[in-house]
Amino acid sequence: MQDFIPVNEPLLAGNEKKYLNECIDTGWISSEGAFVKKFENQFAKRVGQEHGIAVCNGSVALDAAIVALGIGEGDEVIMPAFTIISCAAAIVRAGAKPVLVDSHPVTWNMDVNQIESKITPKTKAIMVVHIYGLPVDMIPVMDIAKKHGLKIIEDAAEAHGLTYNGIPCGNFGDISIFSFYPNKHVTTGEGGMIMTNDDQLAERCRSLRNLCFQPQQRFVHEELGWNFRMSNIQAAVGVAQLEKLDEFVVAKRKMGRRYTELLSEVDNIRLPLPKTAYAENIYWVYGIVLDPELPFDAKHVMQKLGAEKIGTRPFFWPMHEQPVFKKMGLFAGEEYPVASMLARRGFYVPSGLSLDNKKIEHVASKVKEVIQNK
Repeated sequence: MQDFIPVNEPLLAGNEKKYLNECIDTGWISSEGAFVKKFENQFAKRVGQEHGIAVCNGSVALDAAIVALGIGEGDEVIMPAFTIISCAAAIVRAGAKPVLVDSHPVTWNMDVNQIESKITPKTKAIMVVHIYGLPVDMIPVMDIAKKHGLKIIEDAAEAHGLTYNGIPCGNFGDISIFSFYPNKHVTTGEGGMIMTNDDQLAERCRSLRNLCFQPQQRFVHEELGWNFRMSNIQAAVGVAQLEKLDEFVVAKRKMGRRYTELLSEVDNIRLPLPKTAYAENIYWVYGIVLDPELPFDAKHVMQKLGAEKIGTRPFFWPMHEQPVFKKMGLFAGEEYPVASMLARRGFYVPSGLSLDNKKIEHVASKVKEVIQNK
């Protein structure tokens, strides 16, 4: 009998145990341990940014990034309608307004051709989010930002090892963030990283993540920060994971190609784009979008696959349809049809680094059966 195949299972087959034992043996388990700085420096070098500021998750990295940029009441930030709620939540919490852009129907990233029409005198930044394995087309975004004097916030949470024209994602933002949740190419269990080349922004983020303690008098505070620190234990796992990142990217691309081989002849579904003119897909997850011709939605397929002991996950639900934002009066009357379509007709199948070829073939065969009603 086939065991349940989870949508993700991390691969912890490197030096994780060795480095964790080092934390335990030395007693350095808090944020003061040496692995934190090591992880920050190594990840920053990998991405090509001067500074890495490790935090406890990717969502709070966005919170700190927004505040560090001085974005607040009355400001606007342009962002994709189709993404995780953390992106909009960070803007709203700061008192600013998220301004949405619809998705490109093929790459699933924000449609950069729609950005400039959204700019107003209140616009302070563009938040780009690399979605599901392909990057946002960054050259047009950078040109727009330069033309209008806007900051770029780059959410590279899903983009470990992904490049745009050969340059690592995470390198393009005035301030960039990563997540190290267990389904990411590099995981620390929970964790995140803020990255920047700006010395002042880096110091601001370090202060914000550490309760805004002052070096002169620790427990006297000029402003409120957060305890967003990453522990030495988390960072130890991150260092071990980073050592394997190149191998992980190769494995993910191999997995994506195999899924595509097995599913390419199935009618009425859209598979991930293997590459664009500027990037090769790293298949952070393997997403499938059902064509409108099919008489059922993603939820139906996911339920059927769940009955076959196959884990799945829905695509993001768009920001303009989030009940919490509707209650706040945001996005009233706004429509983003591609984002709404992706939410209802998109899902992804098991995509974790522990997935072997036998399981990929089993998943693909069940997807075929469900979609073809066999």
